[in-house]
Amino acid sequence: MPNKQPLIIDGKVISEKVRESLKPAIERLKEKGIVPGLAVVLVGDDPASQTYVRMKAKAFEAMNLLSETFCLPGSTSQSELEALIAELNGDSRFHGILVQLPLPSHLNELDVIMKINPDKDADGIHPVSLGKMVLGADAPLSCTPHGVLMLLKYSNIETSGKHAVVVGRSNIVGKPIANLLLQKRPLGNATVTLCHSKTKELQSICQQADILIAAIGRPNFIDRNFVKDGAVVIDVGINRVEDSTAKRGYRLVGDVNFNDVIDKVSAITPVPGGVGPMTISMLIANTVYLAEKHTANN
Repeated sequence: MPNKQPLIIDGKVISEKVRESLKPAIERLKEKGIVPGLAVVLVGDDPASQTYVRMKAKAFEAMNLLSETFCLPGSTSQSELEALIAELNGDSRFHGILVQLPLPSHLNELDVIMKINPDKDADGIHPVSLGKMVLGADAPLSCTPHGVLMLLKYSNIETSGKHAVVVGRSNIVGKPIANLLLQKRPLGNATVTLCHSKTKELQSICQQADILIAAIGRPNFIDRNFVKDGAVVIDVGINRVEDSTAKRGYRLVGDVNFNDVIDKVSAITPVPGGVGPMTISMLIANTVYLAEKHTANN
């Protein structure tokens, strides 16, 4: 059992540190007359997506950066959406483009992502960006995985030589974070096991983790039986569960049963307030990075 109180990794505090670290680069760009700009495309009226988009716009406004949201009806066709992306690709005001996912079911997400100019891939999920990431080349990194790395960095949690177990194999979180952790780079050099819904002996594998990353979308799935004493637990999940005592009729919980594992871990992210704030900060970081890259090439 851990001998001291676990570290509660505060994503709000760390995200502010990340944003503060971006200010010198932003000022250098503004001295050249360049304001990093993000175009956000929102299709339909999904409440969660609308909330995320509002939070992103508010964060960019607080940093005095340009952010514009293009709202399209849920009935928008594939060709209409792709036409807007083509227009944004050519709009010099925007250094980054983000299409809020998920899209309505009649739209092909991969085809839409492929239409984004890789030089404007603010979310770091275009195949070109992901391919460069796998090769260890310079590229915008997927926002949530990059945010996880920053949480580890600012919490002084060593990854080199550690066994990291990632539960979840999505293209947005699971695969990129597993790849980043195993790379020969700072915040890498870990031995990585990637698990998913078909993994046998999942509990046993998770119990071997020095760093356990949960990204499976199942509320409170990871309990104390999955966690070894002294492990670092990063909870990427954010799930709505009904709660009649809550003002909104629901509450947000992660993929990890926080209260059940808290006495076993050495460090853990809460939900909300852990990984979530980092995703938006890394989106800002990517937009600044893309603006710098554009400036250097022109």
